[in-house]
Amino acid sequence: MGTRSLTRVYNEDGKEIICLYRQYDGYPEGHGLELAKFLNGFNMTDGIYGIPGSKNLPKKLANGMGCLAAQLVAHFKTEPGQFYLYPPGTKDVWEEYEYHVGTLCKTGPTITCIEVDGETLFTGQPAAFIEKFGEK
Repeated sequence: MGTRSLTRVYNEDGKEIICLYRQYDGYPEGHGLELAKFLNGFNMTDGIYGIPGSKNLPKKLANGMGCLAAQLVAHFKTEPGQFYLYPPGTKDVWEEYEYHVGTLCKTGPTITCIEVDGETLFTGQPAAFIEKFGEK
């Protein structure tokens, strides 16, 4: 049996824009840590100046939360199975953990990790998540 999780990404207005279901390894030291490592160091912008694909752009750059959400799906969904997109607001799909990804403007994305019983295990920046749940 897998440890299922839902990753919800919210736009700048706090509206959920995607819900990514993971079939297994959804615990904080698994999916949570992979998510934090992916999000760590992202630069958030409101508009891209210059030519997209330019060597002058930072490697981890997102033009708002919609752009970040699309990159997140592309990062995790590399083969059939394991990851699925569900409609925003989906719940009760045997998930044990939820991850909420939001933003604090230009300070980058934030993560909240919640157990299915409602206990919040973490809220903060990806680097702090990595420090808390990463290998010691």
